[in-house]
Amino acid sequence: MNSKNQEHQGNHLKNAGKSALITGANKSIGLEVARQLAQKGFYVYIGSRNLQNGLQAVEKLKADGLENVVAVQLDVTEAESVKAARAEVGKKANRLDVLINNAGINGGGGLPQRTLDSDIESFKKVYETNLFGVVRVTQAFFDLLKNSPAPRIVNVTSSSASLTLQSDPTWAYYEHKAAVYSPSKTALNMLTVHLAYELRDTPFKVNAVCPGFTKTDFNNHHGTGRVEEAGKRIVKYALIDKNGPTGKFFSEDYNPETGEIPW
Repeated sequence: MNSKNQEHQGNHLKNAGKSALITGANKSIGLEVARQLAQKGFYVYIGSRNLQNGLQAVEKLKADGLENVVAVQLDVTEAESVKAARAEVGKKANRLDVLINNAGINGGGGLPQRTLDSDIESFKKVYETNLFGVVRVTQAFFDLLKNSPAPRIVNVTSSSASLTLQSDPTWAYYEHKAAVYSPSKTALNMLTVHLAYELRDTPFKVNAVCPGFTKTDFNNHHGTGRVEEAGKRIVKYALIDKNGPTGKFFSEDYNPETGEIPW
């Protein structure tokens, strides 16, 4: 067995028995995160708004030899769907070790998004998924997360949510404004700060992580990064130990040294 296989086997054994739920995991970055966690021995629940798409994602992973994956119908915008997903996961296990709130939408229509040109329904639709959906899922699965000795929550955000960067004319993406999408992620960042504070005296670690400007259908494949690298960035903060950070905002695409970026 070569060193790479030994490392993979070691990771698999170390994480045996651990589980993770990823919302919006039937494609792109979410699916890659599922792949990487499954490779490390996690039992992975692939949350998918459309169950058939989730089942197809599972088949892709199983074709690669990853058997420890299962699809769960989960629409973060629907309370009954979230409740049913919680019941489904609860039938299989009495704990959840990692929750990755990955499901997100940009509101459509391309960029830039202008405040004065965007109707209120667009704002409501984006916030329903990017913010309220995270609250809905986190609250629903919190009891299972509490049963883990080292629960981790990763809220997938964007560097475009940074008020500091958005106000800096020298920032590479300063002119790429998304008046509907970016504020929804800024609100998600604040939610992350508050949740981390509420859980500061527990084993929980809660962080906001930007996967980078990744080439996916989310941005019509205009991104510059690879899905594999984006997945690694998210998984890194799903696996931090008890000494790891909490209540922080990371974008290794922007800051490759420490990863932490300004709010």
